[in-house]
Amino acid sequence: MNIHISEFDGVPIYLQIVNQIKLQIGSGRLAPTDELPAIRTLAEQLTVNPNTVARAYRELEIAGVVMKRRTTGTYVSDAAPKLSREECKRILAERIDALLAEASQMDIDIEDVLQLVRAREQVMKSEVA
Repeated sequence: MNIHISEFDGVPIYLQIVNQIKLQIGSGRLAPTDELPAIRTLAEQLTVNPNTVARAYRELEIAGVVMKRRTTGTYVSDAAPKLSREECKRILAERIDALLAEASQMDIDIEDVLQLVRAREQVMKSEVA
């Protein structure tokens, strides 16, 4: 599972985890019955407090997106909602709007933003490999 946390996002870390897991489920990257990493494992991977991951998992369970099985772990629920490609694009458009607004406030033009996006993509690809 590929989750990226931003300390500067302005969104609480547990919500970043919730939102990214929902997106991965909604886009089909995580399928029903897939097991999520253990709380401690994901916390270590993201370098966050295990309570933060536990809170995210609790929120996902309350929303019916995941289910806990005693002693075996946390799994994507069969009832987890799927997002259409259009819905995924809408969510990304909201994040892009926020990025462009911040760039404008910092007087950074679109070409510099695009160059930075491409550079960050390369870094992310190298981290996954």
